[in-house]
Amino acid sequence: DGTTMYTRAGSFKQDSTGNVVSGDGDQLIPSITIPSGALQVDIGQDGTVSALLPGVSQATQVGQIQLVRFDNPSGLIAQGNNLFSESSSSGPAQQGTPGFSTGFGNIQQGFLEISNVNIADEMVNMIIAQRAYELNAKAIQASDDMMQVVNGLRR
Repeated sequence: DGTTMYTRAGSFKQDSTGNVVSGDGDQLIPSITIPSGALQVDIGQDGTVSALLPGVSQATQVGQIQLVRFDNPSGLIAQGNNLFSESSSSGPAQQGTPGFSTGFGNIQQGFLEISNVNIADEMVNMIIAQRAYELNAKAIQASDDMMQVVNGLRR
């Protein structure tokens, strides 16, 4: 519908018309089109997208992937399918070219960012929290039992 959305999903593909799109088929802004017949496509750390065409010895730059950042990323509004929209609390999108010197980070072709959560540590923490909850529940039950005994002695 023309609404600009943002995602951290960095898995791109080429659609039937040659446009580089997200895994769900959403077009990048600015759009990048791979020429038909391209033999190879490379993405540089600075986001430059180059295509090697038949009969040409050097790759041709066909576009550049842009990154955005927000003053308050937690203020983004989740729209589902790993898409987000900006809000007044997130602040406006600040668009820039990838690269560590620009402060936007770099791009690695062929890599996807994995979860920043260590599953084993989180399972251990969950078990510890569950045991603490059980202990607190037993302490409350013991307190209730003692109160019933005390109330029974007064009669």
